[in-house]
Amino acid sequence: MTAIDARPTGRDRLLLVLCGVAVAFAAIDTYVVVLALPDMMAGAGIPVDELQRAAPIVSGFLLGYVAMLPLIGRIADLRGQVPVLAMSLVLFAIGSLVTAISYDLPSMVAGRFLQGVGGGGLVPATMSLVAALYPVERRGLPLGLVSAVQEFGAVLGPLFGAVVLSFTTWRGIFAINLAGGAALLVAVSLLARGGAVRAVAAGSPTPGAGPSARRWGGRLVAVLLLAATVVTGFITFVQPSELQRDLTWGQLFIPYVDGGSRWVTPVGVATIGCSVALLLWCWFVPRALVDLRGWFGHLVAADLLGATLLAAVLGGIVLAFATADPEVAVFSPQGPWFLAGSALALVLLLLHLRHAEDPIVPRGALRATPAWGSLVVSFLVGWALIAALVDIPLFARTTTQQDSQLGAALVLLRFLAALPVGALVGGWLLRRVPAGVLTAVGMAAASASFVAMARWDETSLDGFGSNVPLVLCGLGFGLALAPVNAAILATTDDDTHGLASALVVVARMVGMLVGISALTTIGLRRLYAAQAEDPDLGIRELGIVQEHAVFAGAAVAALAAGLLALLVFARAGTRGVDTAEALRAGG
Repeated sequence: MTAIDARPTGRDRLLLVLCGVAVAFAAIDTYVVVLALPDMMAGAGIPVDELQRAAPIVSGFLLGYVAMLPLIGRIADLRGQVPVLAMSLVLFAIGSLVTAISYDLPSMVAGRFLQGVGGGGLVPATMSLVAALYPVERRGLPLGLVSAVQEFGAVLGPLFGAVVLSFTTWRGIFAINLAGGAALLVAVSLLARGGAVRAVAAGSPTPGAGPSARRWGGRLVAVLLLAATVVTGFITFVQPSELQRDLTWGQLFIPYVDGGSRWVTPVGVATIGCSVALLLWCWFVPRALVDLRGWFGHLVAADLLGATLLAAVLGGIVLAFATADPEVAVFSPQGPWFLAGSALALVLLLLHLRHAEDPIVPRGALRATPAWGSLVVSFLVGWALIAALVDIPLFARTTTQQDSQLGAALVLLRFLAALPVGALVGGWLLRRVPAGVLTAVGMAAASASFVAMARWDETSLDGFGSNVPLVLCGLGFGLALAPVNAAILATTDDDTHGLASALVVVARMVGMLVGISALTTIGLRRLYAAQAEDPDLGIRELGIVQEHAVFAGAAVAALAAGLLALLVFARAGTRGVDTAEALRAGG
């Protein structure tokens, strides 16, 4: 696939808007369970005082999101962006359904994992779609938009959860996700069938091919099977009390085996049967709902073994840091074992990449300095970004008399409002400013802002002056998002853009996971040292000392990201053509 030179049509732009909405939807789901976690624990029979047992509900999503990204990105290169977008939405919707009807921890974690796989797949496919629809010199603004909604959505997750919980239970959160994912799937499929998208891999079935009557008949059967699966699944796991108490309908909930699970009840078996029938129908009637034909072949072509080893590498890192308690250690008690498993998988992966005929990371794909440099810069950006997202609200709650989560969120909102503005400006400036310079300026602004935050005292947030570092920090991170993505897309082959986009996101997510654990641990050590020096310090003073150390560490990470970008992006070539030529081309 090669990027096209013509201007994208209105339908192309509408498809990208829908993809951006889908990316934001999935990003919101990353931390949507923060406020709903106690209720979800109760639904799974976990006592509130055993919060650590609920950690897999959060880490399960992150594991699916990060570990499967490279495989999904590679499949997008082989099969085309739109089929992967559609399948990602299907997985996200299925994960939402499983989570909504779950009644125990394993089913919740399985649902969240599927949500993560589907949500994560939307990001590289969308960025690869941008690269396919726009020439190099016109990618900045759409890449900035995608990056902005991804980061903004992740932070809006708790707010979205709070709004939904104000009028329904935690299951309503995932019911809305199911409805939203299904609606987006229909909209994306209709736009693709309308011929809007030219970025479909060679050899993929034409969406609109085949007799119309048979096509619509197949879709109707698929929709009916899907509806039956949803209804029976809801009844199986939610078990409405009205039906359970009924003498006739109550027999549907009696397991065939004494002490058996809900899967072996009549209604559970019906759910399994409907699910299997739906999968078989979609396999043998490929245009019924989603095209399942050829996916196994594409998994093999994408190097399933290499993808599994890479997923093991990333999965070990995610589990080591995502399940950690930063107040105790940088990673969890099982962290050394997880990291040892990652190291072993990495050795096997490197051996595999050397000898595989068509490895998941094609040989030479990241040979260019800007390509591999983008991954390191993205890691450092994530390391610094998490300090803003987590510790700005913590500082606000530490220095205010009231323990107000809303007040802390409003303080962070000043940062968040500036971030998408910076992303748009950064995307627009990419036509005129080299990616390295733009990234360096943005991260220098973020670093200077963190230095200013490291000097805040108890009353700093009361004055108007605190807005300056908050807004400047958001603008700085926004400026850096699009150039990092553009640099790797400009220096990798067109048929590896999906994989390249996935790796950039993975690097940033891993940076955030490692960064929050490392920075929090550094902050706590500084707190303990200050307490030993002056035992009379109060909780508020000690909290400020801790946050100062975190902000200082984030400033170093942001500055390192900017300096590295200045060096490694020198030959990225993200501008592509002369500014005047780009403007004449319809910029």
